[in-house]
Amino acid sequence: MSGKYINTHIGFIGGGNMAQAIIRGLLQAGHPAKKISVADPIAEQQQLIKALAEEITCTIDNATLAKQCDMLVLAVKPQIMNTVAEPLGQINRPDNQVIISVAAGITLASMSDWFGTDSALIRVMPNQPALIGEGMSGLCATTNVSNTDKQQATYVMEATGKALWFEDEQLMDAVTAISGSGPAYFYLIMEIMQEVAEEFGFDKKTARILSTQTALGAGHVAATANEELSDLRKRVTSPGGTTEAALKTLEAGGIRDMFRNALQAAKERSLELGKN
Repeated sequence: MSGKYINTHIGFIGGGNMAQAIIRGLLQAGHPAKKISVADPIAEQQQLIKALAEEITCTIDNATLAKQCDMLVLAVKPQIMNTVAEPLGQINRPDNQVIISVAAGITLASMSDWFGTDSALIRVMPNQPALIGEGMSGLCATTNVSNTDKQQATYVMEATGKALWFEDEQLMDAVTAISGSGPAYFYLIMEIMQEVAEEFGFDKKTARILSTQTALGAGHVAATANEELSDLRKRVTSPGGTTEAALKTLEAGGIRDMFRNALQAAKERSLELGKN
């Protein structure tokens, strides 16, 4: 991360898991705790934030926080975003303030309705592995967002992992389906593998290690290798071997269509959230 934005005052509306993940990453990257503020009405959430760094300012007053920060991160659930954001759009905030939403389905059009078309607005889709600094975030912005604004947003989101920008906002619902919801798909596969391993006779702890370490290793190879994923699969699949027997069963069961349908359902739900 660049130290160029080390003095940026970053304010968070909402102090839940994603806000905490981003804040933790920023602190680990060297961002000063005194340059971070959080507004959340729940005392327990404020305590969790303070546990990250006592110097972080916590408040229940969204408006006061929004008036003071250079970057405003909206980290509340999409179902209440309208209730939270609309009042903030009515107050006087810093002219060059960058506003980021990390809520699924919230469109740039909605953000423009709340904050005005002249505001620097950025939509982000992060995912759960941000909690351990291995997140994948997709970002898009309104046309008036400057390169400097984008660099600041990248600075914030790369505190939790990798960040990719997309010019076409329509791709953000696909990002939600692929990487936003994606960790749950892999957890399900690992869950199934653990269950079957236990049925094979392994104890629960061993079954979990067999499942999770296999997934971790495969993911690392896939992320670092130059080969196509299909080629990596083929390298493990010896003709007439055990892997081939397993993959033939999965293919016969329609696993590809099943995953396509699941991803399409997630994408359509993201669109629905944006409309609602």
